[in-house]
Amino acid sequence: MPEATAFREQPWHILIVDDEIAIHQISRLVLARKQVLGRPLQLHSAMSAAEARELLGGDTEFAMAFIDVVMEQDDAGLTLVDWIRNELKNSTIRLILRTGQAGLAPEDQVITRYDINDYKTKTELTAQKLVTAVYTAIRGYRDIVTIQRSLEAFRRLIECSTDILKIRDLSKFASAALANLLSLMDMDSSALYIVRREKNFYQEEQEVALASCGRFDQGEQVDNLPGAVRNRIDNAFRNGKSSNENGIFVGVFATSQDTSSVLYIEYNEHSESFNSSLAELFANNLALVLESLVTHAQQEQTQHELMYIVGDAIEARSKETGSHVKRVSLLCELIAEKLGLPPSFVHAIKIAAPLHDIGKVTTPEAILHKPGPLDPEEWAIMQSHATVGGSLLSRSSLPIARMGATLARYHHECWDGSGYPEGLKGKDIPMEARIMALVDVFDALGSKRSYKTPWPAAKIRAYLLEQSGKKFDPSLVQVLLDNFDLCQEVRSRYPDY
Repeated sequence: MPEATAFREQPWHILIVDDEIAIHQISRLVLARKQVLGRPLQLHSAMSAAEARELLGGDTEFAMAFIDVVMEQDDAGLTLVDWIRNELKNSTIRLILRTGQAGLAPEDQVITRYDINDYKTKTELTAQKLVTAVYTAIRGYRDIVTIQRSLEAFRRLIECSTDILKIRDLSKFASAALANLLSLMDMDSSALYIVRREKNFYQEEQEVALASCGRFDQGEQVDNLPGAVRNRIDNAFRNGKSSNENGIFVGVFATSQDTSSVLYIEYNEHSESFNSSLAELFANNLALVLESLVTHAQQEQTQHELMYIVGDAIEARSKETGSHVKRVSLLCELIAEKLGLPPSFVHAIKIAAPLHDIGKVTTPEAILHKPGPLDPEEWAIMQSHATVGGSLLSRSSLPIARMGATLARYHHECWDGSGYPEGLKGKDIPMEARIMALVDVFDALGSKRSYKTPWPAAKIRAYLLEQSGKKFDPSLVQVLLDNFDLCQEVRSRYPDY
């Protein structure tokens, strides 16, 4: 496997900074073909502190450096150490000072003043002690890098957890979570998939491939998993067991008796970054959060569909069949978005809109279906549906129901105060009711009714402008007219049936 071989042979980079060519030659001779922690050594030479700065400022990640004290100046090595730590901000490289003129840089002063890891005289560094110094320095470098990587992963985990938990969409959440797992474990070349299965109370099994990330990424929705991946995931679901072998981690996480998820990870099996314990912990918590999101999404979808069904039932009772309920829901959402209202408001008005005429359940069919004009008494009964609808929904303290109660009660109020049931005027009418009043009439004008044919777009525009400041909030009329084509598209997507 080329990738794995490349990783195993990735060298430790060692910088030798000395103005004596013999020091470079001896160091190479002693350290040639040595390996530390299974990886070879690669030596780089700099004949001056200036040359060392150039190398250290490049892309090579040096594990350690031997630095002579006296070079182009008597304190060139000391100045270089100070530059590495304080200007380059490199705290990971292990620095060993070695000098042939110890009197110019006494050890007790140097070790106190400068951030070095060891101090050696050149005569002190025999071949064996040179090898020992390299082993010690590289092990220290490895440990510091590991600690830094863990701290960085912890920082990313805190940041990504906050961001991810703000995401409500299931697939986007799963994709963001997988992307951050890659980042946490520094596995940019890996491939990840997460798949969820659930049995309903009819024992029917449903599967959703939620997301993929990394190599072979197919986007947020994964419809066709590669064959080998598919087989491993199926086996994991069937056996209920996690596995980790040959660079493939497959974790199974049951979140209830009827639901479970599988996290599939391909990684470089020789990578020091992959941590199966961290992957299992992350995936187990991810599965629990996904389960909560799925449950919430299912409840919300059920609620939304029930709202449509109730709204459709009310419209059908009025013999106004079609897609009016769905259209006003989407139109309310559109206008609220264009107004820049909070997302929670936009979401609530979309769900609550189908209930705006719920009060009509108590209106006698003789009045609802009367072909001619209503007499004053009948008109009063018809108008009462606003109050009745508001009262029915106000019995609930849930935000959606409260929004529905406001829509039902006040969507026949007029901007100029001529509406009912309370004759509210201007901004005393709740914003959601003002939106519904406009949207309801807009959609009704463009729809076929028992008493009228659909109005053409130009006539609808003219009517809305004529009623701006009378029946409707002028600012809302302007927003609708500015987005008239988008509103018409909603009508096109959901025509009457």
